Amino acid sequence: MKTQAIIPTAGSGSRFNSTLPKSLVTVRGKPLFVYALEVLKKSPLIDSVVLVVPQEHHETFEKIVEQSGFTQEVKIVNGGATRCDSVGCGLEATDADTDIVLIHDGARPLIGLDVVEASIKLCAQKEAVVVAVPVTSTIKKIDTQNMLVQETLAREELWEIQTPQVFKREILRRAYVEVKNKNDLTDDASLVERLGMGISVLKGDYRNIKVTTPEDLFVLESFLSGERI
Repeated sequence: MKTQAIIPTAGSGSRFNSTLPKSLVTVRGKPLFVYALEVLKKSPLIDSVVLVVPQEHHETFEKIVEQSGFTQEVKIVNGGATRCDSVGCGLEATDADTDIVLIHDGARPLIGLDVVEASIKLCAQKEAVVVAVPVTSTIKKIDTQNMLVQETLAREELWEIQTPQVFKREILRRAYVEVKNKNDLTDDASLVERLGMGISVLKGDYRNIKVTTPEDLFVLESFLSGERI
């Protein structure tokens, strides 16, 4: 089955006091998105990659991809105003004969090749797959207007959703057409959920962090150096 990967990279760098997207933040001389791209390029199960970038930084991403030697099998397209818009742009740039689409955040540099390939293989049998890990903290539902605890949620039923998220291409395309209000969606699987379809869960890795704040960079550095945190 033909599989293409989409890497959205338009996350804001505002929390880093940077005008650059998060995916361009450099760690050990390498932009974050390149770590993810290198892993995806190692898999023989992935035929090519669509990199979705902010239009104003298109040339910067293009130069980095060229310097990394990935030019032949990486298509760079401009994204939209929201994550959902950007993934939609990436989806439209995939090939008509593609069976499976894998979506992975450009700000998650530590994805494991084993998880990538396991998610693709599972999606070949199912309709949609999300990678996730069980939450380890106590989670409470809060009345945010009054800042009062409403209830304590059952921890064993709660999982933190990561990427990759993997879908049969035609199902994801159908979701983008049929789901009209996408503004409140925080991940790609939510679109497919709104079609009433089941989403399979694959246990992921706690190392697969999303870099969101400067503090996350310290965690990332620790993982890269093999230190305990």
